[in-house]
Amino acid sequence: MNELHQKFPAILRRKEVEKRIGLSKSSIYDRLNRRSPRFDATFPKPVKLGVNAIGFVEFEVGEWISARINAREAQ
Repeated sequence: MNELHQKFPAILRRKEVEKRIGLSKSSIYDRLNRRSPRFDATFPKPVKLGVNAIGFVEFEVGEWISARINAREAQ
């Protein structure tokens, strides 16, 4: 991570994350829910932005995408 991202990480709202990773709202929440069969401990953790708002650190979303690509390449 470069120095700028360490000081001022960009926050993506959930709808932007949906677009970037190609998953629906419910699929994202399934990956965050420990009780779901689709739970993914490696999925980026949300950042609470307000009472009813969450976001995700852009760098972490990018890292998750890269890890998925790398896992595919390793097969």
